[in-house]
Amino acid sequence: MDFDTVAGELYGGDLAEFVNARNAAAKAAKAEGDAELAAKIRELRKPTTAAAIVNRLAREDAAELRELAELGDELRDAHTRLAGDELRALTRRRGDLVRRIIRGLPSMSDSVSREVEATLEAVAADPDTAALALAGRLTSVAHQDTDQWFTLAATAAPPSTAKRPARMVEKAEPATPKRPEKDRRQAEADRKERERARAERERLRKEAAELAKERAVAERDLVRTERAAEQATARVEDLRTRLAEAEERAERATAEFEEAEEAFDRADKAATAAQKAADAAR
Repeated sequence: MDFDTVAGELYGGDLAEFVNARNAAAKAAKAEGDAELAAKIRELRKPTTAAAIVNRLAREDAAELRELAELGDELRDAHTRLAGDELRALTRRRGDLVRRIIRGLPSMSDSVSREVEATLEAVAADPDTAALALAGRLTSVAHQDTDQWFTLAATAAPPSTAKRPARMVEKAEPATPKRPEKDRRQAEADRKERERARAERERLRKEAAELAKERAVAERDLVRTERAAEQATARVEDLRTRLAEAEERAERATAEFEEAEEAFDRADKAATAAQKAADAAR
């Protein structure tokens, strides 16, 4: 038994059986004398429903998930190079890919769908989350502080070239002849797009904060429930041991009773025969 094999089986198995399977694996490791492995297995966290869906996707068909992770690398590179047009195009591709992945998944509730979407966005946002997702080892949606890339809206305007270093300006697209009226319309459109982008980022931050609060409460409840379940399991095992011992004592008592009953019958018959013989001798 090794840790990676156990973890792979747990995160690839039935979500409803995760806790029982994890505890059984930890117990088996301990029985084999590997207390350190047993402790590591027991620390494995049960994934959320959304994380389990993404883990299953990684095992069944990881192509789109891998594409999403690679797209995240491209987004980070474009952001580093301040490539505004490329960043917007990549962000649109990311949104289209996330929606396509979700459409290909089995039907799920709105809340789970939103959490799956947030998890997929986190795969594009954070290399560590992407690595866990591709390995099928996710436990929950990433925190908002790791989402600095996916919160960039598709309509975000490119950084201003006013204070760019010369080498950055050289990478920009060649300027087109000015057309005042069109420039005014474009500037107004850009302003509205930036306002929508800011509003969308704020909405995502608030939603992520609420999800984080709900998850924290759920995780606390989960810990308490798991502890109670473990205590109940230990109690059941103790009761089963006692029951087995009691049944064994009952079987011995039954056998002893049957032997005593047979001895009584033999003594009773002997006494009856002796009494008959005594009566006949009178």
